[in-house]
Amino acid sequence: MNNVSNGVLFSDGLSQEIKECFYHVDNDPILGERLFFANAGGSFRLKKAVDTFARIDSIPDYPGLIHERARYLEKVQEDGLNDIRIILNAKAGSILTTLTASQAMFDMVRAIAENVSGTNMVTSILEHPSAYDSMEYYAEKLKKEFRVAKSNPVTGGVDVDELIKLVDKDTCLLSVMYASNISGAIFDIETIVKKARAIKPDLYILVDAVQHTPHSVIDLQKIPVDGINFAPYKFFGCRGLGIAWLSERAAVLPHHKMTAKGTNVWDLGSPAISQFAVVTEIVNYVCWIGGKFINSNDRRELFAYGMERIALQERALMARMLNGTDEIPGLRNIKGVKVFLDSEDLTKRDFIIAMGFENLGYEQAVQEYDKKGVIVYERLTSSPYSKRMLDSFKLDGALRIAPLHCHSVADIDKFLIATMELSRL
Repeated sequence: MNNVSNGVLFSDGLSQEIKECFYHVDNDPILGERLFFANAGGSFRLKKAVDTFARIDSIPDYPGLIHERARYLEKVQEDGLNDIRIILNAKAGSILTTLTASQAMFDMVRAIAENVSGTNMVTSILEHPSAYDSMEYYAEKLKKEFRVAKSNPVTGGVDVDELIKLVDKDTCLLSVMYASNISGAIFDIETIVKKARAIKPDLYILVDAVQHTPHSVIDLQKIPVDGINFAPYKFFGCRGLGIAWLSERAAVLPHHKMTAKGTNVWDLGSPAISQFAVVTEIVNYVCWIGGKFINSNDRRELFAYGMERIALQERALMARMLNGTDEIPGLRNIKGVKVFLDSEDLTKRDFIIAMGFENLGYEQAVQEYDKKGVIVYERLTSSPYSKRMLDSFKLDGALRIAPLHCHSVADIDKFLIATMELSRL
């Protein structure tokens, strides 16, 4: 693996094994054969995650009792909490679980904005509404200046210096996403943290990692932020859980809590134990991939290497989709197709591609793809979830193509053939 700029594919055998770990990769249970290339909005579900969720959720017992089944459920929850730390490489700090990752982001922004001194709050134009809107809301409520870094229409991301120039000694909070959910551009979080803290050493920093977590390794030992969130349903798991981690100092800021609980406890009420079992199945799966390549008894090491191999597989699939082969042209070479925000360096991109047709509108293109058994998603300026980002790129819309590592080269080729046919309509 000396040159991995264009990724490294799984072997055909492993690729097939991986595909069989998920439900409905090749077929809709009702509509039949199809490609689902809309994983940035949802995600394929691991069979073991779904089945384990149902098994655990069917148990009527609950933690806190003294009998054997209750102790079993307590262990399931403990294992899930430990596996959240494995995913993030989090050594200390507190974990917050909520119904959605968006809710967790609002909670973290509120605690910092209301309790940390400073006259301004900094974010970027590309943030998900849960991050952008929470920052805007509390900046307005608390009479703090709201500073927003512009995007780079070439890379599809936000330049480090565009963010850093907005940070000063009066900044109370910097909030930035890990990767764009329109372009897939990965932000240089490690450099952002270092440069921002060089200006203000005690600056509070939050990261929205919902889009990035399923695609690559996250290591809080390298990016010492104060809060980060992700969503298991976009990470091969089930809907109904949002997860956040908070640093030790952020965790003890005033927040909604039960009076009898410790100052660093954020959870309210009884959690769904089945969701913690889902997290464990996600980590089990990624460790299984890691174990195909390295020998280790260290769960974090196996997980991290598994995520590295997932990133390499997706990069190889993305290179094939963009560049094609001798037999099938890639998106960059199909007449009548435009790839937006097409940064050449694939090491700085998650597997999300924004594109359009010269001869088809975005909604029409989605419908035409559907007729060919391909599911993609249109992002339009008419949507509050897209307008701010698209406007910053001077785009009126885009088709978002979002496969996952469990797809094969045959799936990519099938998509390219369908794209060529649509370009001729």
